[in-house]
Amino acid sequence: MELAELVARRPFPAAGLLLGLTRRCPLSCAHCSTGSGLFTRQEPDAGQLDRFVGSFTAENRPDVVMLTGGEPLLLPALAERLSTLARNAGSRTALLSGMFFARGGALPGRRGGASRGRRGGAFPGRRSGAIPPAILRAIGSVDHFSASLDVHHEREVPRADVFRALHLVREEGVAVSLHLTGTGASDPYLADLTRAVEKEFGGRVPCLVNEVRPFGRAASWARAARTGPDPAAASPCPMAAWPVVAFDGRVVACCNQDTVDRRPVPPHLDLGHVAEDDWGTVRSRALESPVLRMLRTVGPTHLAARYGSGPRPGSYCDGCRALGGDEAVAAGAQAVAGGAAGALLDLTAAMRSSREGAQGIVRRHGCAAYAPLVVTGGPALSETDERDVR
Repeated sequence: MELAELVARRPFPAAGLLLGLTRRCPLSCAHCSTGSGLFTRQEPDAGQLDRFVGSFTAENRPDVVMLTGGEPLLLPALAERLSTLARNAGSRTALLSGMFFARGGALPGRRGGASRGRRGGAFPGRRSGAIPPAILRAIGSVDHFSASLDVHHEREVPRADVFRALHLVREEGVAVSLHLTGTGASDPYLADLTRAVEKEFGGRVPCLVNEVRPFGRAASWARAARTGPDPAAASPCPMAAWPVVAFDGRVVACCNQDTVDRRPVPPHLDLGHVAEDDWGTVRSRALESPVLRMLRTVGPTHLAARYGSGPRPGSYCDGCRALGGDEAVAAGAQAVAGGAAGALLDLTAAMRSSREGAQGIVRRHGCAAYAPLVVTGGPALSETDERDVR
């Protein structure tokens, strides 16, 4: 599964599931949105995660399961087990890593000769010591492997180490990508890094480029979020499409990290808990909630202005969280987005959002100048994008 396929599914409600395995991470990046740390032991119960993912069926499952953290490869056996369970039901799986296991230059250079790849077993023919075996098995169990790399990660894991590890993973037949962050299109570090990726991989490793937002550790220094939407205009929220299993096993209908971590979860964003609910129940709640349908279709600002007490102070996301106790908003959403009509409205909004494909989604929600890099083998940057970066 290539990165563009994964991104293209993002607008579709419940097409994916974000599964946080732990908040532990051996890195201490200055921009971490999750507040992860080596001694942060918050994580869902492994048995409950097994049961929840084991409830997937061929007829009722997410298309994509993204294993994340913290650092999911600190629990490689769990990552491998969950990926195998999900793939057995027909889901495709991806894993995002900070690449702690690659640092130190211990990995060998590229290995000559052909590899039998993943179909020949658990990385057959691999020279021992390249990547820890348990981590290697976990990586081999997924359909897509993503590595985080930016100025903050690179202070902990040099890009040369990351590149060497990605070469080894690619040689085994696992699709890979890089998740990059910077301060925007004019960030010289992003320009240098993307040129280095192009030189190293020749367009064969796609990149998802985002801008650092003021969440988690970056809250005190990153620039403020983009200007909020006009209340009179629809501004759909893509964050309310895929459910997220949070650090305590609660399932949240939003992947904004401030919302994922906040307790209590606002009622309209609370989809249940892996200890009590199966995937079918969570999926039904995500798909059938009139308020969530309206968030995905017109966004919280427009919804509050039309049915509630009007725009509230604070950010776009603050306004959304405040909708949980607004009965007028719930009634208005039910009138417009309840039943089959609401389901059609939801699907129409998703189709509209996905019409421009993965590049269009990144242009709207990521770093637009680097959107072409999300496609494998695509142009590094268009002439227009090059001018934007300069």
